[in-house]
Amino acid sequence: MKKIIIFFGLIFFLSVTVSADTKKVKVIDGDTIHIGTIKYRFFGIDAPEIKQICEKDNKKVECGILAKNFLKNKIGDKIPSCITKDKDRYQRVVAECFIGNESLSRFMVREGYAVAYSKYSKDFVEDEKFAKENRLGIWSMSFQMPADYRKSLQNK
Repeated sequence: MKKIIIFFGLIFFLSVTVSADTKKVKVIDGDTIHIGTIKYRFFGIDAPEIKQICEKDNKKVECGILAKNFLKNKIGDKIPSCITKDKDRYQRVVAECFIGNESLSRFMVREGYAVAYSKYSKDFVEDEKFAKENRLGIWSMSFQMPADYRKSLQNK
């Protein structure tokens, strides 16, 4: 009987360890995360690309890295919950992800580290307006819209 309890205890421990491991969060950039093996692209927003450079006070700013780190700090060691909306052409799950009741999409736009992707959704337009009016995040800098930046890379 003792061996059976130890065996099932070990099975339980291993299953909890495996599921905890598969729930690791990796922040890719300001609008993309991986939770375990699932790739999530945040719905309705567009953040600067990792290699994108902005300018503030005549100085180059790695605003893509800035956006990534801002999101990373927000998530911390928590596991976001995500509501799936769609799949994109890169097979990422397009979703609105939350820490508690707070939308990470809304947070990133309102704090100025992403823009409302109004081509796909009007949900965060007011948040972008707030960030722009208050010169928050990238709105305190000169920058190219992320979609325009990506397009400029294709034309090179």
